[in-house]
Amino acid sequence: MSATTVGIIGIVFMVVVFMTKMPVAYVMALVGFGGFAMLTSLQGGLNLLAKDLYDVFSSYNLTTIPLFILMGQIAFNAGISTKLYASAYKFLGHTKGGLSIATVSACTAFGAVCGSSAATAATMATVGLPEMRRFGYSDALAAGSVSAGGGLGMIMPPSVVLIIYGILTEQSIGRLFMAGIVPAIVVTILFIITVTIWCNLRPQDGPRGEKFTWGEKLRSLSGMVETLLVFIACIGGLFFGLFTATEAAGVGVMGVLLVAVIRRQITWKSFVEALYDTLKSSCMIMMLVAGATVFGKFLAVTRIPYDIAEVIGGFNLPPLVVLTMVILVYFLGGCFMDSLALVMLTVPVFFPLVSGLGFDPIWFGVMIVMVTEMGVITPPVGLNVYVVYGVSRGLPGGAIPLETIFKGIGPFMLSVLVGVILFAIFPQLITFLPSMMY
Repeated sequence: MSATTVGIIGIVFMVVVFMTKMPVAYVMALVGFGGFAMLTSLQGGLNLLAKDLYDVFSSYNLTTIPLFILMGQIAFNAGISTKLYASAYKFLGHTKGGLSIATVSACTAFGAVCGSSAATAATMATVGLPEMRRFGYSDALAAGSVSAGGGLGMIMPPSVVLIIYGILTEQSIGRLFMAGIVPAIVVTILFIITVTIWCNLRPQDGPRGEKFTWGEKLRSLSGMVETLLVFIACIGGLFFGLFTATEAAGVGVMGVLLVAVIRRQITWKSFVEALYDTLKSSCMIMMLVAGATVFGKFLAVTRIPYDIAEVIGGFNLPPLVVLTMVILVYFLGGCFMDSLALVMLTVPVFFPLVSGLGFDPIWFGVMIVMVTEMGVITPPVGLNVYVVYGVSRGLPGGAIPLETIFKGIGPFMLSVLVGVILFAIFPQLITFLPSMMY
């Protein structure tokens, strides 16, 4: 049996086991170990398993992940998200769809200290949904803006998905973070335009809220100053080369913690909860990285990535057509898989192909995140949709039906698609900030 045949059997077996809801990390590690052992020897498989697990859990670069997650958890437990939303609401709430626009804007700001799509969606759903319901917003617009806005946490640095991509492809995490800033801002603007058009076509879905004086608006900015300073400290330090991504994460954690302690916004109990939630999320991601690493070594031995590159190269297709096919795979995969697992599973296959075609790896990484952002709000999986649905069950007014939430995210999906096309036509929007770093 050829190595390629073993690889194909392994991939099919892995997809079948996924359907049993066995954790993705364990499935990838099991298939990777079994396939590698078949192609080499049992001892070779055991050596691979031991070496890769040790390399992952002893990797200095991976310390970035738990630190940025801890930064987001402390920010959440300290109520920073509430202050961000309150400030955005006072500036934008009096316009048509203003509360929805405020929610999207707050999602972008909270993503700057969180890095998780699901966490951003859950936080903003808790804060924003009750207010939008109180002012008579339609459930479709309210839930759609929260679900889609939560996806901004995947693009706005520090992004966990960008960190994982950087580790898997050995790209600079600092450059990836710089590359994510402009796309996050552009997508936020596209979301705001979407809400504005929606509320002009259907004014009853997003009525005007309360109007505040300029004094009240300016005073509300005090809740955003600390977040802005922490973001500038992290990203500014990376941009000017003052410290590495891991050191930036440490600075961010200390900054958010100092803000929470000085303002007396965090208790010992909530701090312990932040540590506990960080531990759970970090262990899950570390196991995913370990499983993906083992599976990636198996794929390399089967030479399937190189065979795919050769087959596609034999068709003499234009590079842009090949890239479009790859992006389509990510979009379809994102409809059925968690974005983090999808990136870990597919990057070892597609990265050599895309790099061989001459595309910028930093640009490709951000494009992947953009497309998988669509996946987190697309049926049948749509992780953010289920997060918002779960949060709404415990809020006044009861749960928002899933079909209503999926209906609400439709216009926002079109906005992300416009963003993907825009960045494909003008890649400089992604690459110019990283190029300024060096």
